[in-house]
Amino acid sequence: MSSKVLNVMFEDNHLLVVEKPAGLPSQGDKTGDESLLDVAKHYLKVKYNKPGNVFVGLVHRLDRPVGGLVVLAKTSKGASRLSEQFRTREVEKKYLALVEGNPSQMQGRLEHFLGSGPQNKVKVSAVEKAGFKHSILSFVCLQRQHEKYPLCMYMEIDLETGRKHQIRAQLAFAGHAIVGDRKYGSRTAFKAGRIALVAHKLTFTHPVNQAVLRFELPLKDSWPT
Repeated sequence: MSSKVLNVMFEDNHLLVVEKPAGLPSQGDKTGDESLLDVAKHYLKVKYNKPGNVFVGLVHRLDRPVGGLVVLAKTSKGASRLSEQFRTREVEKKYLALVEGNPSQMQGRLEHFLGSGPQNKVKVSAVEKAGFKHSILSFVCLQRQHEKYPLCMYMEIDLETGRKHQIRAQLAFAGHAIVGDRKYGSRTAFKAGRIALVAHKLTFTHPVNQAVLRFELPLKDSWPT
């Protein structure tokens, strides 16, 4: 039985769009902790009084300390078609971050090469290396700062590629670690188990009726607290 309430933004016969809380893994891992998949399966089992196993397809993931929008498939057909959209970069995902320092440019594009590092970290290189993947993101600095973090800046990020820890690693390499991200060198304290990064916009095509679906998390002026 799940102890968590699923925040459902949208649901039909084929998919669920939900808000993943920061600190909750997207799927089961070696910790054995409850995951977003577990919570979603419990939600559907209870809501529809389903016996036995419940199908939920995870077609993309967010890192455990990152919160935000996730789309889940309720059918195998939906899972296959949504996965293909993510694979071919047809899905638009935007993130909001609070980063350390004030970037010299209000908008820009970061291009690096990312590879596996020790302790589940990602290494970043400014030049191409064997085994490293080309990684690109663009950013826009927002003209607002958080009263609790006066030396930090809000940034909206658009991923052009989808690599493990890409936003976290690239921003840290550029000298602007995400607040609370100790793994990538942040010196600013934040809530335990969280970093100041949220997947706050998601746009994709419905896997069956082809409607364009757009979702945006309402961000309070006090985010992050």
